Amino acid sequence: MNRIVAAIAALDFAFHMATAKLYGFFIDEIYFLACGEHLAWGYVDMPPLTAFQAWLTRHLFGDSPYSIRLFPSLAAAGIVLLAAAIARELGGGRFAQILAALVALLAPGFLVFCSYLSMNAIEPLIWGGCAFIVIRIIKRHDPRLWPWFGLLAGIGLLNKHTMLVFGFAIVVALLMTADRALMFNRWFLLAGAIAFAIFLPNLAWEIRHGFPHIEMLQNIRRNGRDVQMNPAVFLLWDVLLANPAAAPLWIAGLVSLLAGSLKRYRVIGVAWIVAFVVLIAAHGRFYYLLPAFVMIIAAGAVATERLTESRRWLRAAYVSLIVVVGLLIAPTLVPMLPPAAYFRYMQITHLNQPRFEHRRTTSMPQLFADRFGWPEMVATVARAWYSLPPDVRARTAIFGNDYGQSGAIDFYGPHYGLPKSIGGHLSNWYWGPRDYTGASILVLGDDRETLEREFEVVKPMAEIGHPYAMAQEHFTLFLAQKPRGWTLRSAWPQLKKFN
Repeated sequence: MNRIVAAIAALDFAFHMATAKLYGFFIDEIYFLACGEHLAWGYVDMPPLTAFQAWLTRHLFGDSPYSIRLFPSLAAAGIVLLAAAIARELGGGRFAQILAALVALLAPGFLVFCSYLSMNAIEPLIWGGCAFIVIRIIKRHDPRLWPWFGLLAGIGLLNKHTMLVFGFAIVVALLMTADRALMFNRWFLLAGAIAFAIFLPNLAWEIRHGFPHIEMLQNIRRNGRDVQMNPAVFLLWDVLLANPAAAPLWIAGLVSLLAGSLKRYRVIGVAWIVAFVVLIAAHGRFYYLLPAFVMIIAAGAVATERLTESRRWLRAAYVSLIVVVGLLIAPTLVPMLPPAAYFRYMQITHLNQPRFEHRRTTSMPQLFADRFGWPEMVATVARAWYSLPPDVRARTAIFGNDYGQSGAIDFYGPHYGLPKSIGGHLSNWYWGPRDYTGASILVLGDDRETLEREFEVVKPMAEIGHPYAMAQEHFTLFLAQKPRGWTLRSAWPQLKKFN
């Protein structure tokens, strides 16, 4: 292995470990931790792999931010190594491998998605790994490698269903090129069988539960949560996530794959285009395409190495530009500066995070705001819960109206002796009302008017809200008692909220 590439990967890992504790847990992260306490073959909004990671890392290493963020930090280093490995497989020399590793390190999208536990940290490894296998199959004309593709694709399907997009893109790209001959053999069929077998438990779960993931996506589209983007804006945000200074590099890589010196591996370039078109047609979020950048960054590094063979000074200048631009953008997306320093930095640079949801923020942009307020929220709930008489407290449920509120109670609550939460949002709904009747509930994130329609007694207990937290996490905590003719068990079907 190239020692400089190894050093870049180690630097990436060290950066994520060093910043792991600077901000709190991300809203999705604490939900994933709650899912890890309810291991299953599927969840409303994801396959099982992320929840399994949450369960595994907590059982092996505990609940510290360093433990919870160990796997995504390792994934960050892995993306760097994989980009360099693909560049080498494409015929790149020492400079191309180092350049691919450096661009992977300084891509703001990879930095931010590897800063917390999620499926987005693992996905670039899986897509890039599949691309690496396809390149080897073409290079060696060896279809016996297809089962490894199937194994990785199957794991990818247990990580995130967008693996279907990349699998489809590869198949279409093969059919559109002369490499289609590599598909017509038993090894390709075996790869499909392996991927399907690995994915089958999650598919069975989806069928058994009536495809809740599809129901959730339909609800999101109906309520207009996501910011809609045309193809040009979609791609421009991906240019930002992949580092704007690296755009000439990966564009050169794409052109080289399609019609240049790397056209032997045209399948990879065509697959990138197909994935882009499919995500646009399916109204996917712009960052869904980011995992596909690993392979074209590698191709771009090879193309750049060849184009600058006789211009070593240009190499140094371009690498410097990529480093400077990457370092400028990184603090706007990655929690690497304390809040006061971040605000000063934003005022100086006028650089802002992309807005991909219509949820209201406060002083912090969404990717940072969703990391604040959770411990304080739970501490306030604990004070309210312990202010109740012991007999009332024993039968009082804690209801979260979004998965962050419920996840925060479940993660931080045991420190205060709080019971596990209940809630109707996403997979929390499947975990039911536990043994509560609804006679007494501490309700997070709801309004008084709604509660008074359902309860005879509604009492404000405390105000919750962190100055940096999202607007929806600023609310009054209510104690609601004496439901008007219903129990939690009978009302539970109506409390489902898949959005």
